[in-house]
Amino acid sequence: MNLADFLCYADIRELSRIAESCGCDCDGHSKNELIQAILNTVMRREWMDRLAANLSTADLRLINSLLFEKKPGYSLEELTARAMQAMRDEMEDGRPDGRDLIASFRRRGWLFNGCSQKTRSLMQMPEDLKSALTAAIGRRFARALTRADAPNAYRDEHGLLQADVTAFLRFVRDNVVPLTADGVIYKRLLTQLLDGLSVKEEPLGRVGFRFGYGRKFRNYPDRFSFLYDYCCHAGLIAEEGGELALTDAGVRRLEAGGKEDLWQMVRFWLRLYRGPIPNVTALAYWTLYLTEDWVTAESLVHCLRPLVKPFYYDSPETVLEKRIIRMLMHLGLIRLGEHDAHGTVLKAHAQAPAILRRMADPDGEAAKQGRKLPARA
Repeated sequence: MNLADFLCYADIRELSRIAESCGCDCDGHSKNELIQAILNTVMRREWMDRLAANLSTADLRLINSLLFEKKPGYSLEELTARAMQAMRDEMEDGRPDGRDLIASFRRRGWLFNGCSQKTRSLMQMPEDLKSALTAAIGRRFARALTRADAPNAYRDEHGLLQADVTAFLRFVRDNVVPLTADGVIYKRLLTQLLDGLSVKEEPLGRVGFRFGYGRKFRNYPDRFSFLYDYCCHAGLIAEEGGELALTDAGVRRLEAGGKEDLWQMVRFWLRLYRGPIPNVTALAYWTLYLTEDWVTAESLVHCLRPLVKPFYYDSPETVLEKRIIRMLMHLGLIRLGEHDAHGTVLKAHAQAPAILRRMADPDGEAAKQGRKLPARA
């Protein structure tokens, strides 16, 4: 539902609170005038840009936890937990109250109780408001970036991960691949396998803590652990009788040729990383959204860092640089280069806008309903 729909269901007292919060000048006794004044104010680009510029870090975090999800609504308990996470800086001072943040969202007309019997006890954010907030926050972020001209050389892995699915399946088909008691490919064979892939990685040496980013992350280097987990998830390989073998689906995949659907690989990556990085979709979205032109990695990390919670051994900078930017590069959606004056720079691949649309609308509901998705800044 859109903002106008929720406003029509709201009582005049709630409308008056929203109008006062938005600074609307209108007859507070007329429900129709209140609705029109709120809509005319809130949906103006200039007003939305001023709002986005003044959002607190807690506001940004809570909004970003809601923008890229397709849920029928949120219980008060769930929203309170999210608000507490958004206010984690305040928690260090021992004075957080997530309910205050939720109340401020309600006063501003960003959260409403559902209108049907099933959703009345849940809170929802209007769909058109989500789009307007996404665009306004995108413009705020874009103004904070440092742009650069193209580097002399850059790394582009577009299509390579998909090609390496085929290379991996062929290796398993053409070789006996025994597994250790822990279900890991022996190092000598793993070295041979990694040498045959498009992007060179070394087997892991003695490492400290490695967990959270997939079933095989503890055993294999970052890119290959994702590749391995994806092939297991897609049902292309199976660990049986102490060996790694192709499934019937894996055999058919090789016989049919072609390549993996990129969106399905991106979707699996987002699901795989959601445990350690709950807002991984928002971070991936902003990384692609903000890199239509070459920008410095330093300015992008600085811009998005407030949205990132550290994960055990990974600092917020590590999460952004290794788990988001580098994985988007492996997926072929980000080009990474070294600039003489600006250091590391990055730019989204031409296919990124199509993936952005899927992230914002994974089930295609916007197209079915004729809604517009957020435009680029």
